[in-house]
Amino acid sequence: MKLTFKIAKAELRNLFYSPIAWFLTIAFMVQCAISYTKLINNYASQQEMGGMGLNYMKQLTYNVFTSPYGLFNGIMQNLYLYIPLLTMGLISREINGGTISLLYSSPVKIKEIVFGKYLAMMAYSVILLLVIGIFMMAGVIDIKSADYGMLLAAGLGFYLLLCAYSAIGLFMSSLTSYQIVAAVSTFVMIGILSYIGTLWQSIDFVRDLTYFLSLSGRTSHMLGGLITTKDVIYFVIIVYIFLGLTIYKLQSGRETKPWYISASRYVAIVVSALVVGYVTSLPSLIGYWDTTANKDNTLTPKAQQIIKELGDGKLEVTAYNNFLDNYSWFGLPEQRNEYLGRWEPYLRFKPDIEFHFVNYYDMPFALGYDLFQSYKGKTIKQIAEQRAKGSDLSMDMFKTPEQIKKEIDLKPELNRFVMKLTYKGKTTFLRIFNDQIVWPMEAEVSAAFKRLLEAKMPRIAFVTGDGERKTNKKGDREYKTVTSEKTFRYALINQGFDVDTISLGTQEIPDNIKALVIADPQNELSAQAIQKIKAYIAKGGNLLIAGEPGRQQMLNPLLKTLGVQLANGMLIQQSEDYAPALVLPKLTKAAISFAKLLDKPSVDTLPISANGAAALSYRDTSGFQMQPLLITKAGFVSNTMRRNPDLDIVNTKEEANSSQGGGVQMIGGGGFAMAMPMPADGSKPGAKKSKLSSSANKNLSKETFTTALALTRQINGRQQRIFISGDADFLSNLELGRYEPMVSNFNFSTALFSWLNYGQYPVDASRPDSEDNRVTVSTDHVSFLKIVYIYVIPGIILVFAAIFLIRRKRK
Repeated sequence: MKLTFKIAKAELRNLFYSPIAWFLTIAFMVQCAISYTKLINNYASQQEMGGMGLNYMKQLTYNVFTSPYGLFNGIMQNLYLYIPLLTMGLISREINGGTISLLYSSPVKIKEIVFGKYLAMMAYSVILLLVIGIFMMAGVIDIKSADYGMLLAAGLGFYLLLCAYSAIGLFMSSLTSYQIVAAVSTFVMIGILSYIGTLWQSIDFVRDLTYFLSLSGRTSHMLGGLITTKDVIYFVIIVYIFLGLTIYKLQSGRETKPWYISASRYVAIVVSALVVGYVTSLPSLIGYWDTTANKDNTLTPKAQQIIKELGDGKLEVTAYNNFLDNYSWFGLPEQRNEYLGRWEPYLRFKPDIEFHFVNYYDMPFALGYDLFQSYKGKTIKQIAEQRAKGSDLSMDMFKTPEQIKKEIDLKPELNRFVMKLTYKGKTTFLRIFNDQIVWPMEAEVSAAFKRLLEAKMPRIAFVTGDGERKTNKKGDREYKTVTSEKTFRYALINQGFDVDTISLGTQEIPDNIKALVIADPQNELSAQAIQKIKAYIAKGGNLLIAGEPGRQQMLNPLLKTLGVQLANGMLIQQSEDYAPALVLPKLTKAAISFAKLLDKPSVDTLPISANGAAALSYRDTSGFQMQPLLITKAGFVSNTMRRNPDLDIVNTKEEANSSQGGGVQMIGGGGFAMAMPMPADGSKPGAKKSKLSSSANKNLSKETFTTALALTRQINGRQQRIFISGDADFLSNLELGRYEPMVSNFNFSTALFSWLNYGQYPVDASRPDSEDNRVTVSTDHVSFLKIVYIYVIPGIILVFAAIFLIRRKRK
């Protein structure tokens, strides 16, 4: 061991006796300094500007250091440029100078030589780690409540990568006497190991082998603050392979053995490493340490509890992939490891999940275009064959439409990529969605697990029979998106609810529903229907009632018993960009308290779009506690104005939308914001339409108007919850798909049904907000830091290096 340390000391001395080690250290310091000061200056500038940009200053430790654009990733992408220049002469210098013969004839063992030289590189790697550690310490000072656990994990990943590169460079240096050849060979080997994970991914055995050997992405977990035994052991195995190969390469120069013995040694090293790697990669043998402050890499407690309830039962996940669908690449063999990586957070707590894959081709129903129009005159089979040929895939891997239909009917799932979960004889589907995230998140996966565990999921019943909004139609006014649209993440069926419909004319209201929804009936409710609803309310049932301007009288007889009325007329909001009927009420504190997802700085200020809304009048006389949930902004919605003889009355939402004036003709209505009165049946009279008078702009209301209410009371040992809205469109297909203006309808709809269900569903997968959301430095101070980090410290190192090298040369 003493000889190993002596060799390491001598090798480290040789490194710093040449200018290259000093030069690389200074270059590395400057590169880190430029990257860090640029990133920290961006956030300091954003903080000084203030405004909405402050809402997006989150997880600064991650963004500055470990994100794809952070300090560590930027440095590690270029790390392969440093190490080969240092390792190229470790052994090739000995071979070229002839000193290797002296080492062979000395009592020093080959492994002591290799370990000593490698130990020197490990020591130099510590120096590079200390350099980047300067900026890690700066980050702790410059970022408020910096996540130091994430920084330490990232530092470990950085150091392990340096050690792996050093082992590769040491082996390449043993293969040649030319240092330049050794450096180039190291570049090539690092490149091969970085990209080998993308090769031969369509072959199962080869895919697993090449993926294991790949260096690419091996530090991603550690950069995110998650240390796993699988990743740490991987780097140990890489070092073991290349140090072992180096030892046997040098040993072969010292002894004469048949070629097959030498080859068997190399094979034994690689095979033993792969066996150890395979065993330690088994999900049941992997250890995890989440170093982040908020445990961002670990499932939330509720999700963990749900997985715990699965116990030792066998859970199977079968991915069905339609080759002709838009998301077909998700299920192809070359994406298999990435797919399994998405399940790793769940495998951590249930390592015995079994995965199966089925590829097929059939008519897709969610493409958004006509497939046969794009492939005129071709059959489904011919289309699949043409696309398979273009993708260099064999048709043998795909089941035909007839074969897949014998196994499972995927038409209700639109013949798109879907995962079927099977547990103790029960099955459910886990879907992907048409949004930027695409993959199901923790809430959706947890809801699917709960479907496997529970006999019945919470039911939301929608009243039908009198022209109410439909849950299975795609029209603008209908409710399919919020209830049963399988490609919409926030649809009730994807968040753990069952959706049902009932006709009050022929059916009783079930006792086992979580909430009853009455959305915009176009006919008057019968006395029998009202009686059933009153009985349901009397029992303490939760309720959602949504009306529309022009049809207030359909619901007012029912609402009267609750002390609430839909006021006559329609609210009109002044806007230079949008139709007057589009009202944008804001969330109150009571509404924000419905769910954690609304209590976010970037969400709680967003309005709810209501395409035609009636104001609500209410009196606390029914025993319910009443809280406004949605309120218009004063000065934007008209209150009253005198009639303009030149202005015709606008009678419907459509007419209001066609008028582009900013004002409104308002009439009295109990002190509430009343737009032009409309016929009881919502029909359009023959009055001609005209633009609203410009004088209307001068008569903006100073009041605010309530468009949604929450009614609560204690009954039968629990809190009864009733939601009443003067607008039914906020849950419609049109409004949930509205992107402009920036609104929060889908967040509010999710929170609303969570409130009606007492927060049981959707599964709460929220996490505490990160505290590292501000920097403690100004842009002026960053300018000073730039001088220190980019010029002063590297300058000091340069001066010290010059003095050291000059004195060494004189000696």
